[in-house]
Order: sequence, then C-alpha cells, then structure tokens
Amino acid sequence: MEEGNKVNIDIGGGKSSENGISGCEGRPPNPLSAVYRHGLTSGQPLDPASCKKPLVRHHSLQVKKRALDISVERLSINDCDAKYVPVLRSGAWSDIGTRSVMEDVLVCADNFLHDYGLKNSDESPSAFYGVFDGHGGKHAADFACYHLPRFIAEDEDFPMEIERAISSAFLQTDNAFAEACSLDVDLASGTTALAALIIGSSLVVANAGDCRAVLCHRGKAIEMSRDHKPVCSKEKKRIEASGGYVYDGYLNGQLNVARALGDWHMEGMKGTDGGPLSAEPELMSTRLTEEDEFLIIGCDGIWDVFMSQNAVDFARRRLQEHNDPVICSKELVDEALKRKSGDNLAVVVVCFQPQPPPNLIAPRVRVHRSISAEGLKELQSFLDQLDA
Repeated sequence: MEEGNKVNIDIGGGKSSENGISGCEGRPPNPLSAVYRHGLTSGQPLDPASCKKPLVRHHSLQVKKRALDISVERLSINDCDAKYVPVLRSGAWSDIGTRSVMEDVLVCADNFLHDYGLKNSDESPSAFYGVFDGHGGKHAADFACYHLPRFIAEDEDFPMEIERAISSAFLQTDNAFAEACSLDVDLASGTTALAALIIGSSLVVANAGDCRAVLCHRGKAIEMSRDHKPVCSKEKKRIEASGGYVYDGYLNGQLNVARALGDWHMEGMKGTDGGPLSAEPELMSTRLTEEDEFLIIGCDGIWDVFMSQNAVDFARRRLQEHNDPVICSKELVDEALKRKSGDNLAVVVVCFQPQPPPNLIAPRVRVHRSISAEGLKELQSFLDQLDA
C-alpha cells in the first residue's frame, strides 16, 4: 500500500472508487457481527486453543512441493536474513460484476507484525494479503477474512515456524466457523481462501480452493498456488479416499472446488474425522530476489478470463505506465469485466520494488549459417576458375 502500515479489509461489493485499497487512517472496525466475535462460548472472546485441530494429512497430500523455475524452500524467521529486502507497495480492487450479490472479500496488511501486536526487532518487511471467495453467502468469507490473520499472529510458533502456523490457522478458522454456525444456522456458507505472507525476503502462499497467486519474476509468470478443482487427479484421489466422489466436475455433485473453509451444513462434506472437502491449505514458498517484480492474487473471477502469463503481461505494462498498484488492480478488474467474466471480482497487486518494472531487452540471437555440400562444390568450382 502506498501509505503502508495499516490493515484494510474490503467487504463491499459496489463499483465505486471506495473499493480501491491503498491505505487507511487506522484499524478498521471488526466487519463481523457480535456472534462472530463473542458468541462462540457463552459470550466469551474466541479462544484460539479451543479451535485447534491436529494437522493430520491424508497420505496423498504428503508429497514434495511443486518444482518451480525459482528456488522453493522451507522457511522460518531465521532464514529471512538475505541481502535483498523488498520494498512493499500494494493495492486492491473489487467489483460485484454481473452477480446480484457480492461474496468476494479481501484483506491487506502491509505491516502485519505491527498491526497484530507482534514485535519486529529488525524492522524487516512483514505483510499479509488475502482473498476469499464465498459461496452460499458471504458469512464464511467475512469470518475467514477477519479471523485467519489473527490466528496466524496468535500462534505460539509464529513467526519461527511460518508454514506450520499458517496451516494450523486455516484449520482453526474452519473449526471456529463450524462452532459459530452451530449457534446461528443463518451463517451457513463456505469460502475458498488464499493468503500470501511476506516476512523479510520470504514469500509464503497458502491456498485452499481456486483463488490463485502469480509471481512476476522478470516478466515471467510463476504460479505460487494450484487451483483445487475436483477433477484434478490429486484432488480426485484424495476425495475418493475420503468417501466422496466427483460427478460432472463437482465434488459430491455439489461443489466445483475440492478445498474450502466452511460448508459444514452440506451433508457428506465434512465431519470431525475428516471428509472429502478439505480446509487444509497447500503451501508454496520462495525467497524473493531483485528479479521478482510483483505478485497478483485474485479470486477465480479474474482467472476465468486471464491466463497467468496473460495477467502478468497485462499488469506489467500498466505498472510501467503509472507504477501504481491500486490503479493496476482496478485495470485488471475492468479488463476482466470487458472479457465477460461472469463472477464477482477481487484482486490484490503487491509490488516489491519502488521503481516500475524495467523494459526487458531480448538478447540478439546468434544465427549459425551453414552451406550445403552442393553449395561447397559450386564455391570450389568458382575458386578453381579464379586460379586458372
């Protein structure tokens, strides 16, 4: 964010300029009703410990991280001492699109450790960005938007064990929302969730659903998340092993995502012993370098009409023109509307450099020319005539 150091939560869905986020005058009020904040345990504040769920992973999830064209590694706060330090500038935009209701929600916190009451002794960058795509209502998206970053900040292992804290926070948020729904059935809904956390030069992306994060690495799109669709072989295998099935591309014939928070009201999706719909995020992480220019995170309304590289190319050109992540976010949304996206739209653009992306000069390709055997004979004949 241009002004930085403030948390901003967008839960609106209109088309006005208020949807552009570039900083705010202070911490926003909790966007959720009293039942979210205090109604979980007889009027007492939410206790993170009561919502913890063991991190039991299905065997199909215990695989190595996806190989990227840039280094991917396990991170902790002790690893964040690299020479390169990103300069964070972020912006966001949302639009109701062609839908009758707005169910996309986003949050930007450019100074995460400070804003959530944690000490940052070396003043290195710390930021949290999230997008949440609700379905069946926006209660789950609102709930996750507010509570997920808080659960991360309150985890005793954060920031020493970033990835474990993030995974735990996703499951805690899911369990807390289940308890909220048991007290108020009108909250029943679900949401996909994608969170990007930056500590020092380390970027960690956690995703559950079909939101997407794409890193621009010197003009090249690097996908930092994988869309969790039921038809994906890995997700289909996990779903079927958990007692579910995929019908016509839908999980149990009902949902077009394989992972989400909430949806506890849907029969056969979730239970105390697990289920085919998982709230466990998939994590990808990398060390940012000077060649990393910006990050785009967005709900699926953006990616329905943009390929990852296409979105990076589009955003890169815009940033070269004005170098403003807020305007760039709005332009991405406007372009998605022009391309006839049929969904709500929400996107966050995070720049890592103070200057706009540089012009890339394509290296001159050295042409290796050859001559045929027949050509050699003709050349030799010509030379022989000269000698004569």
